[in-house]
Amino acid sequence: MTTPKISIYDAITKQTVTRNMNSAELAQLEADKVADDARVKAESDAKALNDAKVLSAKNKLKALGLTDAEVTALVG
Repeated sequence: MTTPKISIYDAITKQTVTRNMNSAELAQLEADKVADDARVKAESDAKALNDAKVLSAKNKLKALGLTDAEVTALVG
């Protein structure tokens, strides 16, 4: 595996330096990937839970005798 690179731009000198990441930067990169994966999973789980609640609400409204059009007008 190749070592990831990092580019640093100096606005004063207008030069860009590209180099291999050091161990601290690699560790932070991995930590950021883990945190991002956890965030994506949490968002996905929250959406699935919300979708299940919406479906449950629609089914309860239909059980009360509302038509599909009425349920859609209320819930969306």
